[in-house]
Order: sequence, then structure tokens, then C-alpha cells
Amino acid sequence: MYEKKPWLKFYDKHVPENIDYPRTTMFNALFKTSEKYPNSIAYDFMGHESTYKQFIEQIDKCAKALSSLGLKKGSRMTISMPTTPQGIICFYAINKIGAIASMIHPLSPPKQVEFFLNLSNSTFALTMDRVYPNFEKILDKTSLEVLILTQLGQEEVQVPENPKIYWWNDIMAKPYPEIPKSEMDPDEMAVILYSGGTTGVPKGIMLSNYNFIAEGTQVATWMDLSDKDSALAILPIFHGFGLGVCVNAIFMGGGKSILVPSFTPDQVVDLIKTKKPNLIFGVPTLYEALNRNPKFQNTNLSFLKAAFCGADTLPRTTKEKFEDICRNNGSNVQLREGYGLTEAVTGICAMPLGEYREGSIGIPLPDMMMKIVEIETIKEAAVGQEGELCVHGPAVMLGYLNKPEETAKTLKKHEDGKIWLHTGDIATMDEDGFFYFKIRLKRMIKSSGFNVYPAQVEDVLYKHPDVLEACVIGVPDEKQVLKVKAFVVLKDPNKESEEMKEKLITHCNENLIKWSCPREIAFSKQLPKTLVGKIDFKMLEEQEKERLKAAGKYYGK
Repeated sequence: MYEKKPWLKFYDKHVPENIDYPRTTMFNALFKTSEKYPNSIAYDFMGHESTYKQFIEQIDKCAKALSSLGLKKGSRMTISMPTTPQGIICFYAINKIGAIASMIHPLSPPKQVEFFLNLSNSTFALTMDRVYPNFEKILDKTSLEVLILTQLGQEEVQVPENPKIYWWNDIMAKPYPEIPKSEMDPDEMAVILYSGGTTGVPKGIMLSNYNFIAEGTQVATWMDLSDKDSALAILPIFHGFGLGVCVNAIFMGGGKSILVPSFTPDQVVDLIKTKKPNLIFGVPTLYEALNRNPKFQNTNLSFLKAAFCGADTLPRTTKEKFEDICRNNGSNVQLREGYGLTEAVTGICAMPLGEYREGSIGIPLPDMMMKIVEIETIKEAAVGQEGELCVHGPAVMLGYLNKPEETAKTLKKHEDGKIWLHTGDIATMDEDGFFYFKIRLKRMIKSSGFNVYPAQVEDVLYKHPDVLEACVIGVPDEKQVLKVKAFVVLKDPNKESEEMKEKLITHCNENLIKWSCPREIAFSKQLPKTLVGKIDFKMLEEQEKERLKAAGKYYGK
């Protein structure tokens, strides 16, 4: 069924079945945009605007600085930054040199920083001065030769002298000789993004220039982007959605990316009022936060052209309330769900602008193929039958870094001779080629749009000397969709106390990224087990659901 591409008849008039992608680097593609729109605004950061011509000049200066410090073609550099000019300038400068950018959360705790630096084999890194202590603790346990610090905000942070440390403003102020043009093979690894796994150990996702250019061009074409368009880049650049759509895709189309370094509803509403972006991309919790904001409820939205939601299932109530607010404020925008995953850069499936289907994540973008296979097989499922969602096309990753076995389990050759990405998501496809996401095959919690891997959190809890058993589940929550809750059996039940709960949460905060840490700890004398003796997390989920329903606090579907 999938090979007939039944979804094509729902493409908007300006969307082709196939696109001729330039086989080049992201920097070269951006340079082409700058030639087309030299005086159009590329990005806006806290009121500071940069044209495409100026943006290219900034990238050139950064590339020369990095090259003078020793960054070469094939080297790895970690960017640990929020969505800021420094982060995106450095990203494209690395690409111009022919090096590889590894993108991580700027608030990663020291042990995770160490893990990411060593997994990516990074010799260079860029981060903020205020999180330098997280790097300082692990510098000698990595291959890092150069650490560039940048100051955000007015507050100066004291950083001790270190020959490995350079300051962004200093290196960007110096003159440098021209550097030789470095060309990467478009199919070479250019970017490493990170995803967890059912084992709890984050995996490096290897993505090429071609992956990013294809996905960015698909989104830009789908949205019919030009220099007349502007988008709020609320999602962070270490997130596939933030980097692939809110930044790179906007630049592929020549639009303006309004960079938002951190999210607060009031700040975003002020930006919507003053900057009047005609495109908003976000996760369900973002739209829910806007819905609750009194200022947003009374903001003129007549300029809004489209709003898309991804990274998690969009509750119907959130969608309807957002659309009501838009209608009351001059816009007929519908909040449309899309689908993507970091293993294919990000968004690869979306609802066409002229169509809407209840509960659907939409149809594949140009050149992307999607199909449903029977679980644990490569056999195509019947129309309407639930199965595993598989994806094929130019946005699909090269594989997992240093994990050939994991790669082989995820990228499989099917009978049609094509390599298909097995997403681990359960979905259906209707006769028209619209897809409907159901559940995740792998055990994972989506909290505020971010992936939380219970096995990773449990592994940290088990390392605490007082913990005998632990199980982590997602609990329906009004604000976060799912919040992380841990059930713990202590070695000594007499130690159960509020103080012990705080100790365990602190222990998690020291070893995990913020959104992975349990918001709540519950002590148990014993945890339910399956017939083969494994902790039965599904039973805990059911029990928690019933408990919340009885208390009138259940926010799930």
C-alpha cells in the first residue's frame, strides 16, 4: 500500500513529490540563502538583529578563529549552549571547516558532560561561563584541548586561569588569515545529536549534511518559506526539533529565526506581541502554558500563519483551547500535529495546511516514505492495522555512534531493497495515507516534550547506598503531560522519611539532566513483579492511574 503513496493527492499545490537537494554542506546551503536574501534578517536575539550577509561574516570569523586554535576537518566539537547567536554561529563555522558538531544540553551535570565529550571524542567545546564548573570537574578525564567560554547576561563569573580556556569575545575580536575551503562529503557525519535508549545509556545519532539539508528543505518547501516569514525558535538547539526546524529549516527557506534562549510564558507572549512571528513550532506543554497565560489570551494574533506541535502527543483539550484563543484574536490557525524523531533529524511528517484529520500526525513530507509493519517483522501490515512505524528517505540517520549492533537493529533492509528506520512507535495508516500515532513500543516517558528513559533513572537510583529496588514511571500531569515518579524500596525501611526522599532527588540531580529527575518519590515495602520476576512497571502505572482517578487528580486520556 505505502509504495502507491496515497498521501500525494493531499499535497498543497506548491509541494512537489520530489525535491532536487543540493549535495553540499549546510554552510554552503546557508551561503546560497545569503546570496538570495543578503539584506533580509537571518536571526533576531533579544532585539539584536543580523542580516544573512552579516551572519555569514560572523560564521567566517568564527571558522577562522576555530581553525587558528587547531580545529580541523574531521575534528569533533561539542556545543553546550542554549539557543543563542554564539551557538548557531559556531554550529555553521564547525561545518564550514569540515569538523563535526556534537550538541548537548548546557545544563548537563558533570558526569553527563564527561560521557558526551568522551563518546563524541571532542577536542573542542563551547559553553557558557556560568556552567564552567560542570566542565572544570571533568576536564582532565576527557580529550578536550580547547574550551571556549561565552558570557550571557550581565553577571560576570570568575573563571580561574587555564591554558585550555579561551573567551568568545576575545577570539572573535582578533584578525585572522583566510582559511582554505574545506569540503565535506555530503554523506559524511556532520552532526551528533543524542537520544537515550531502553538500556538507559544515551546514544549518539550520526547525521550528515545531506540529512539536514534534505529535512530542512522539505520543511521549508512544505511551509512555502521565504524571507517574508519568521518563526519563534523556542525549542533548544541540542534538540532535533529546535536545530532541524526552528533554525536550519528556517535558514534553508530564507526566513527569520527569533532565538529564544529560555522559555517562560510571559517572555514568549512578549515576543509574539513585539516580533509578530507568523510561524510557531512547539511541544504540547508549550501550547498548554500559552493557553493558561492571561496576556496571551488577549494578544492580537492576526499575523499567525501556522502553528505546529511535535515531540509528544497533543491533548485535544490543549489544541481546542489554543485554537479558540487564536479565533478570538484574529487568526483562523489550526494547531497541527506532526511527527519526527532525532534518528531522522526531526519533523518528517505533518498535517497539510489544507486538510485536518482528528488524531492524525499527518502525511510524509516530500521524498519521505512511511509504512506500518507487523511488530517484530518487516512484513507490511494491513491498512488500519496497528504495527511498528517505519521510515525511509534522505533524512534518515547514518546510524548510532560506535554502536553497530544497535544500528543494525534499527536500520533494516526490507524486501523492496530499501533501508528502513524502525522507529519503535506503534501507529496505523488509513486508506488515504494519513498516519495515526498510538503508543511507544519501547519504554520511554515524554515529560514536557523531552525523552526520559526510566532505565537510566533507575540505574542512578540503584547506585545510592540506601536503595534496594527502584522503578520509574510516567504519571499523568496537567502541566508536563507526564511527570517522572520513582517507586523505591529501601534496604532499611526505618529510613523512610521526607528527608530521605530529598536525598534521593538530590542524588538524581547530581547525575541526571533536570527533566529526567523524579519529581516525586514513593516508598514501598515491595514492588510488583511479573511471572519471570521482573519489576512490573505496567502494574505500577495502572495502580497510579487508579489512585489518581480516585483522588480526582487524573489528567490522562
